[in-house]
Amino acid sequence: MKLEEVIMARKRAARMLKEAHIAIAHREAENIEISDFGLGDLDNVGLLVVTYENNDRYCAKEIVLLPRQICPEHRHPPVGEKNAGKQETFRCRWGEVFLYVPGESTPHPHARIPDKYREFFTIGREIVLRPGDQYTLPPDTLHWFQAGDKGAILSEFSSKSLDENDIWTDARLRRLPKIE
Repeated sequence: MKLEEVIMARKRAARMLKEAHIAIAHREAENIEISDFGLGDLDNVGLLVVTYENNDRYCAKEIVLLPRQICPEHRHPPVGEKNAGKQETFRCRWGEVFLYVPGESTPHPHARIPDKYREFFTIGREIVLRPGDQYTLPPDTLHWFQAGDKGAILSEFSSKSLDENDIWTDARLRRLPKIE
């Protein structure tokens, strides 16, 4: 990603947070993590993340999703002998999120996956999250999600985040992009 793209995406995320009445500090706005997963297609596939805290016991984040933006299918595997993988709770704060987990596929899901990525989405049990709704994923659970038409904001509460260890169904993906 080019630095200019990152700066513009940070500004967009900060505007969405403000619109949702979620206050963040100035330094947090300047450090919003932007990930296009190395695909160069941030409007369709990516994440904009404010990390409040990530320590050995817990992690707290805001995940900003652009309209119809997808966080690709992945899981948080065990890391070492004492870490079973990240357990996470998503709480919808603004907008609408379509979360997909293992189980019987939903017959008429809300998600719209661009054709060029379709092969990398293998699970289809849909859980719709609207403001105030939340869902907890056990460690090492395959999942993915997409924002609705106006975008969305999720609060994530989890055990320690070790996102660099995530396993993606699309092996090309990189959680932390290279910024030019």
